[in-house]
Amino acid sequence: MTSTQPIAFLGLGAMGSRMAARLVAAGHDVVAWNRSPGPLQLFRAQGGRVAASPREAAAGARVVFAMLRDDEASRSVWLDADTGAAAAMADDAIAIECSTLSPAWIEELAATLSAPLVDAPVAGSRPQADAGQLIFMAGGPQEAVLSVTPLLRHMGSEVHAVGDNGSGTALKLAVNSLFAAQVVVLAEQLAALSNQQVTLPVALAALKAMPVTSPAAAGAAAAMLAGAYAPLFPVQLMAKDLGYALQAAGQRLPLTESILARFQAASEAGLGDEHIVALHKLYR
Repeated sequence: MTSTQPIAFLGLGAMGSRMAARLVAAGHDVVAWNRSPGPLQLFRAQGGRVAASPREAAAGARVVFAMLRDDEASRSVWLDADTGAAAAMADDAIAIECSTLSPAWIEELAATLSAPLVDAPVAGSRPQADAGQLIFMAGGPQEAVLSVTPLLRHMGSEVHAVGDNGSGTALKLAVNSLFAAQVVVLAEQLAALSNQQVTLPVALAALKAMPVTSPAAAGAAAAMLAGAYAPLFPVQLMAKDLGYALQAAGQRLPLTESILARFQAASEAGLGDEHIVALHKLYR
């Protein structure tokens, strides 16, 4: 895809704003929509164009990205009777849903759109989005995935084609579930080590040298010890993702249910807007 083809980007939150900015920096003509005006002002200053509605942004676009909070937001942005993007898309355009949603909604959306849909959620947070180091998990028609891969590579270091629509979303929910499990265990074990008078920075240095500690787990543990609670990935969003994972599983997942319960407890304790590592406050 060339820089002369217009691209629409729907949702300029913490991740979407960074992703759209990288497309502009790569020379693409990008028109964006966001529910609140503040991010649109910054996007315009970065060289992008802005639209008053998802439908206006999508009109004439060859590719329409979305990066939104949940199924409800996605449904509204794509299918709202008055402002939804879907009604403005040409049949030969491509929709790319990068949000972390439920596989059931992705399959419904794919069946509703006249244009092909690629569900391409990402692994990575704000630093990776800034650096163009996101990892995309793409589900959808093979031709559509191949067509948009050059665009995804402006924002990510890897693009994994993983199957039909819903496959990328299912894999993303598995990734987040694995990370959530590590965060819960770390919160518990760091509290237990502290109770046993183990010096936590010394323990973390040893853990980081061991193969059982993933880079993500090591980063989460370091953030816990530093009290770094800026919401790179808020507690309430992880709870949302775990809920979607349980809904999609087709069977009971008792461990995932227990992990979700800890994140729900953190939300009820007032930690919903903090980074997921704030979960360790439950064990103080």
